[in-house]
Amino acid sequence: MLTQEGRASLSEISDWNRLKIELNQMPAIDVGDFIVDLPPERRAIAFRLLKKDQATDVFEYLPPEVREELIGSLHDAHISHIVEAMRPDDRAELFDELPAGVVRRLIQDLSPAERQATATILGYAEGTTGRLMTTEYVRLRQGLTVAEALSKIRLNDQDKETVYYAYVTDNNRKLVQVVSLRQLLFSLPNALIGDIASDRVIKVHTETPQEAAAQLMKRYDLLALPVVDREERLVGIITIDDMVDVLEEEATEDIQKMAGVTSGDESSLSHPLQKIRNRLPWLVGIMALYIGASSAIAPFQSTIAMVPVLAVIMPLFSNTGGTVGIQALTVTVRSLGVGEVSPQDTFKILARELLAGLGIALALGLTMVILALIWTKPEERWVAVVAGLVMATNSLVAVTLGALLPMAMKRLKLDPALVSGPLVTTALDTFGFILFLSLTTLSLNILKLPVS
Repeated sequence: MLTQEGRASLSEISDWNRLKIELNQMPAIDVGDFIVDLPPERRAIAFRLLKKDQATDVFEYLPPEVREELIGSLHDAHISHIVEAMRPDDRAELFDELPAGVVRRLIQDLSPAERQATATILGYAEGTTGRLMTTEYVRLRQGLTVAEALSKIRLNDQDKETVYYAYVTDNNRKLVQVVSLRQLLFSLPNALIGDIASDRVIKVHTETPQEAAAQLMKRYDLLALPVVDREERLVGIITIDDMVDVLEEEATEDIQKMAGVTSGDESSLSHPLQKIRNRLPWLVGIMALYIGASSAIAPFQSTIAMVPVLAVIMPLFSNTGGTVGIQALTVTVRSLGVGEVSPQDTFKILARELLAGLGIALALGLTMVILALIWTKPEERWVAVVAGLVMATNSLVAVTLGALLPMAMKRLKLDPALVSGPLVTTALDTFGFILFLSLTTLSLNILKLPVS
């Protein structure tokens, strides 16, 4: 990993030949970080110092805005070579990020084979395995021997993205078996591929969601996953490095959506305007909800005036119920995300959350009673009972919402992470305030309890 000291050391190199040697010896991802940190006017200069293979690898690690900047700064021939040398899946991802006019120009410069491979991937919907796959994979025929298969891999498959698995197809390119490189290396040379390959092929279709493919790879510890079309013909594979990126993106998106960041892809270094666009809509929406909550509390002003200690107790309801709900919500969304549970497990999850919620409700309710007893006057001690009851009830409602809302979203085929934490917190705060003030008013008006 390139440290801050390393970046500073590289930046101080004034000899271009020495900098060229240093950059071409470094891992591509570290060179990418170094170029990103450079002033815009120096990025193209540093990029030109890279050898062709290194430039291609580095280009894949650069953020979209820097890629677009370099495309505008470098000669067309230089960029065309880099784009041509990229893997089809990485090239398709690049084209998704660039303006349409730039994409058309780059596609025209591709060779027919690479243009076709890229068009195939771009033809599938975003978020599907077809959009994520690469068309570079090792394919073998059933009639080959182990020796013939190894010879074919050595001669023809050096540029494939991975050789850990070879996929056996019939004459119609239908996927029938899979064989690992380990099996090939430790089998007799004259053994037939069809005899040593496994018939148990774990695969996905081009329309399969990327998250489902990720769960399969995780469950079966796969380094690559074959992708077939509707006719069961092999069209590509998904490699583990791409799937790690998908899992990271999904986790980031879920976390940010639950916090009310609408885009789901904001970083700490994002432009301030982007941060405002991502956050402000939710904040305005939450304010609108709180206006509703405040309006619901307004009729109870006389109750608060009669029992001023309510103003001291009420802030404890704020966020406590929301925090309980977010805890349950986070665990449920995460379990859905990694495939541990499904909507069919709703009642089992709800039962366990309610059991846990009961313990939490008793603990928080008792704590609220003790605090209220400390703050209230002797003639107002009954308020502590009401406060404890409301806190316990709010906690049980919170775990119920935290378990049921994500499951309902999943049943509706929506992203469970859309149930954001701020929304749950606001709803529970509103419920807690109204319930507390309503029970207090009931106690004053119906039971005629004494107040100061």
